[in-house]
Amino acid sequence: MARIKRGLMRHKRHKKLIERAAGYWGRKNNVYKHAHEQVMKSGQYAFRDRRAKKREFRRLWIVRITAACREHDIKYSELIHALSLGGIQVNRKMLSELAINDMAAFTAIVAQAKTAVAK
Repeated sequence: MARIKRGLMRHKRHKKLIERAAGYWGRKNNVYKHAHEQVMKSGQYAFRDRRAKKREFRRLWIVRITAACREHDIKYSELIHALSLGGIQVNRKMLSELAINDMAAFTAIVAQAKTAVAK
């Protein structure tokens, strides 16, 4: 039976991981043990921050909508409540885009929401 040397697969596996660690500082980009630790930790950071990014954008949209609401003499919470009462389904991302790019449309939505509360 022929002898199997496993160096080739280990080399390929290490090389692939070292390529993923390219750009890291110090030994983390060329020493397998340190590179492996950093690639694993970087994956954890990426997983965590993909979720944090969603939270940060929602906060940004709310700040933008709040600023536009102040111009129309209504609080953010009152606007959201009025929209839900009026059955107007517009998400915060679209509301913030309207507040920035199309103030006339935002004004119309605010007016519609105010009439929904008045009923």
